Amino acid sequence: MFSFPRMVEPGMSSPTTTAPFTLPDETLDVLFREARTANTFSDEPVKIDEVRDVFELVKYGPTMMNIQPMRLLLVEQGAGRDRLLPLMAEGNRAKTAAAPVVAVVAADVDFHTSMAAHFPHNPTAGDMFAGNADGRADIARYNTALQTGFFIVGIRAAGLAAGPMGGFDAAGIDQEFFAGTSWRTQLVINIGHPGDNPWFDRLPRISADDAILTA
Repeated sequence: MFSFPRMVEPGMSSPTTTAPFTLPDETLDVLFREARTANTFSDEPVKIDEVRDVFELVKYGPTMMNIQPMRLLLVEQGAGRDRLLPLMAEGNRAKTAAAPVVAVVAADVDFHTSMAAHFPHNPTAGDMFAGNADGRADIARYNTALQTGFFIVGIRAAGLAAGPMGGFDAAGIDQEFFAGTSWRTQLVINIGHPGDNPWFDRLPRISADDAILTA
């Protein structure tokens, strides 16, 4: 069952909004206002089934034509982690080594082959992508990035902390774990419970006044 622990550091305050959100403020704090990228993790274990439950929730987020290209490789401590660590950037290696579970997020560039099942009202929709490998890859990357945002919020909703990592050898991970498949590495996310001094200082966020135009 999902829980919503407060992860705010002592003395830290979060901005509030005046919008009439359906979810309570405590939930919005956990998902957004007080949520942070974790840099250290405790020894508390994380079960693979917990991450699977997150996936089963966030899979309902929208993608173009319901293509759902995000794929996950879940790497626990052990031999799989030993294979992954040399492919992480040196500055990220210790964080990835310490996390209870690591999710390698991949994009399935052959998503079109399952569109008959996922887009059943137009069972031939996948045909329009069949001859355009470069276009499929771009579409898969974009929609996987969209799903990854849902996944990170889902991790927070499960009472866990996510530590997305952008420094890694994507081609090396593809060769090590996904050789012979249509999966292509996009992001590595460390998953666990926050450890000692897990957060860097929060960086400024752009305001709605600066980010939004109306027409």
